[in-house]
Amino acid sequence: MTALTDHPAPARASRGGRWIDHWEPDDERFWAATGRRVAARNLAFSILTEHLGFSVWLLWSIAVLSLPGAGITLTVGETLWLTTVPNLVGAAMRIPYTFAPARFGGRNFTVVSALLLLVPCGAFVYAIENPGIPFWALLLIAATTGLGGGNFASSMANITHFYPAARQGLPLGLNAAGGNLGTSVTQLAMPPLIVAFGLVAVGWVWMPLILAAAVCAYLFMNNLTRATSAYTVREMAAAARDRQTVVMSVLYIGTFGSFIGYSFSFGVLIKNQFPDVKGAHYIWLGAFAGSLARPLGGWLADRFGGARVTVVTFLLMGLGVVAVAGAVGAGSWPLFLAAFLLVFVATGLGNGSTYKMIPAAFRARELARADASDPLAVEEAVARARRAAAAAIGIISAVGAAGGVLVQQAFRISIEQSGGIGPALLTLAAFYGVCVALTWACYLRRARTGEARASLAEAGV
Repeated sequence: MTALTDHPAPARASRGGRWIDHWEPDDERFWAATGRRVAARNLAFSILTEHLGFSVWLLWSIAVLSLPGAGITLTVGETLWLTTVPNLVGAAMRIPYTFAPARFGGRNFTVVSALLLLVPCGAFVYAIENPGIPFWALLLIAATTGLGGGNFASSMANITHFYPAARQGLPLGLNAAGGNLGTSVTQLAMPPLIVAFGLVAVGWVWMPLILAAAVCAYLFMNNLTRATSAYTVREMAAAARDRQTVVMSVLYIGTFGSFIGYSFSFGVLIKNQFPDVKGAHYIWLGAFAGSLARPLGGWLADRFGGARVTVVTFLLMGLGVVAVAGAVGAGSWPLFLAAFLLVFVATGLGNGSTYKMIPAAFRARELARADASDPLAVEEAVARARRAAAAAIGIISAVGAAGGVLVQQAFRISIEQSGGIGPALLTLAAFYGVCVALTWACYLRRARTGEARASLAEAGV
């Protein structure tokens, strides 16, 4: 921790804009005097922009249910592709978006990332007003909503620097949950809007909100000079080869990949398996439940350890998808909905616990390698772990989002090859079993030395 000062320096703007040069959130007096207030303000408007990013990202997940009414007729496979491509693009955008706040400033890039959301909204309006456009053009237009998927990475990378290391859990959980809720807000608000004003309104409604978010970010957010040296492309490349990054990427595919993949696919699955049920009335429930569960997963991980909570969530996800398969076989809509909601809640809990595990795992490894009797060595180990984890998080979040594509494609192939989703569900259940084994083998199996066990416990793994 930074040494306390008798008179904490204020957050000081420079460069003729909203840059802050002096920012020491780990200094308790600085944090109490000015840091907490400034951080909370930046968090609030970061959540707003990230929320709209998720809302736009999931736009086509609800729009596809109403395309026939707009004169656009697609096969089930084409419909799933229309919800898959935004997911794929959003995953890819998370890599450059992770670097952007450090390169351009968190406040500056929040303004830019908000304004970029106008592109998919405008393109959506064009597509609906021109129903005769070819499918490839429709697919390209849907791909632009992936810009909203990148907002999560830039928002989380930016907000991390505003808060003390010991107090990051709650604000990061709120930031992530606020964004994730954009998924359910889109799926809840759009059906009545479509009924009242037509499908084209789905594109228009977000534009004034996006402009308001950009203006608020411009007026009320800040750039941090200290964040410009967060980590480098070389460090991210090294993180990509790190065993911890690989393992956590697989686990994040299982948690966030499942959450976003199910969120994109839920409406299509309801329509395919229970055509008499009005899916638009229920599609929002899954993402809503998963979003609310995410901060709870982080809190449970703080209390019981991220790996323990993650194992339990994967077990719940496996049992949940098996129950969904049973509901499909029995033709029971109530069981289908209840089982899928259990799966969504488990993905939310897992999102919170795995995100807690990422910095904890790097910290545990570095502490195990350091000389515990040397305070300087311990401090250097913690610093190395923080930089390594920051670089790894960008990769892990991108890979996790890309995992949603695998979930969607599993359903597409299952429906096209067998006419149902049973094979996809059983495959996912087996994958969750692999994730349980991987978590146990890498983080819960009895450590070989007392020092390693102590490091794991101290880091909160």
